[in-house]
Amino acid sequence: MTAPAFPHIPDLDGMMACPACDALLVDRTVSVGATASCPRCHTVIEAPRPLAMTRIIMLALAALILMIAAVFFPFLELGAAGMVRRSSLLDTVMAYATGLTAPLTLAMAALIVVLPVTRFLTLLYVLGPMAFGWHPARHAVHAFRVTEALRPWAMAEVFIVGVAVALVKVAGLAHVSLGPAFWAFVALVIVTVLKDNFMSRVTVWKTLEARRRS
Repeated sequence: MTAPAFPHIPDLDGMMACPACDALLVDRTVSVGATASCPRCHTVIEAPRPLAMTRIIMLALAALILMIAAVFFPFLELGAAGMVRRSSLLDTVMAYATGLTAPLTLAMAALIVVLPVTRFLTLLYVLGPMAFGWHPARHAVHAFRVTEALRPWAMAEVFIVGVAVALVKVAGLAHVSLGPAFWAFVALVIVTVLKDNFMSRVTVWKTLEARRRS
């Protein structure tokens, strides 16, 4: 009996999967300023840009500063029947952190504050040393994996949409004034979207591997 002939299997070390459609692609070096996209679904795979790490670090730092303002500054001011009430996100969390609403309040605080802050800090930990041309920090690979795993769960933008919908309904019952924390949160969402869109994750992984071996 003759053994069946198997097709040639490529070296998987030189291949990569498209994050959108899982197409198996040849991993090639992409020059700075160029863009590599998937030929099947046209998803951008890698787009190295000059000073990309420095820009991402600056955006992450700006997001941290905006988060501090969003948490501690007045978020909303409600006025009705001659009474005015100002509240911040921290006041809201502390007010409902006990009783039956405690799990929901703590989950809200984790999704809109704790997880985004964790992502910003881990990004600074991963990219900071490499932006200066140094070797990656210890456990930088694991930290970047955590950053990527938390990305779907950081829901600051969902919170802003929910607040906007609630304001439409509350506006008919009381006078509503938006505090500086609200606008800080809006700016935070914009900065976060810019950071996520600007960052080429494949480039970060390749840089981590190259710096670790050098």
